[in-house]
Amino acid sequence: MNSELFDELKNLITEKRNLSTLDIDSKSIEEVLKIINAEDKTVPLAVEKELPYIKQAVEILVNAFKQGGRLIYIGAGTSGRLGVLDASECPPTFGSDPEMIQGIIAGGLKALTRAQEGAEDKKEQGAIDLMNLNFSKIDVACGIAASRRTPYVVGAIEKAREVGAKTIYVTCTPREEMNLDVDVAICPVVGPEVIMGSTRMKSGTAEKLVLNMLTTTAMIRLGKVYGNMMVDLQMTSKKLEERSKRTVMMVTGMDYENAEKVLVDADGHVKTALVMALKGVDKAEAKRRLIKSDGFVRGAIES
Repeated sequence: MNSELFDELKNLITEKRNLSTLDIDSKSIEEVLKIINAEDKTVPLAVEKELPYIKQAVEILVNAFKQGGRLIYIGAGTSGRLGVLDASECPPTFGSDPEMIQGIIAGGLKALTRAQEGAEDKKEQGAIDLMNLNFSKIDVACGIAASRRTPYVVGAIEKAREVGAKTIYVTCTPREEMNLDVDVAICPVVGPEVIMGSTRMKSGTAEKLVLNMLTTTAMIRLGKVYGNMMVDLQMTSKKLEERSKRTVMMVTGMDYENAEKVLVDADGHVKTALVMALKGVDKAEAKRRLIKSDGFVRGAIES
């Protein structure tokens, strides 16, 4: 069994030696930094090649969200942390329900701050953790695994397929090696890492870029952005309070005091405040317009 795993690992592109960094240990600090930077520059180009597949994944997510479904990220190690990170940042950015996008990581929450080596090998635990979230066929499971093979992630994805849900997989191995049954595979191939097997580097960067695209684009298509501004955020901190006021001021031309007043009248909801100010209507009418336009501010003020 161990020899089989050895043979599998040695053939993964994420486990190969980078021919450009063979003597990196003999370089100066400045030279090391330049090498890392040069390798990092290749990552966005690898992601660019996957845009058609990322588009397909976003379409799946938007449809699921409109049906009341959720996005569940599943990963281990760096990949798991990135999924949890992306999920946790959506509510303050887009005002989304914390249940809408969630992340689970092999080893549980303690794995976020300290590596839980071995947890990624428990295939059955991935399925258990997914189903503990009451996962159903209207939800979407997104596996994240630089090497593709992570048992914990594979187990969760197989369970998601079993219940009839849509599945997405983000991996940094070539598409021709993607032998899992999923609806959409996103495969930015970034090549061998600067340090052999250290997928927290280029692979992690590629995964972060992809996850940013998935949720940001989906939220834009759900009407949570007006122009290029976050307009569905909630004023849950001083920073977000001031950002909300600034957004209203920039869109409407109001001064600080009037922007603050209309936000109070709108119960702190930026989208409602914008429609109230731009159309000269009360809160109830602004909300009616937003419902009619599927939550899009542009549609609510142009109707």
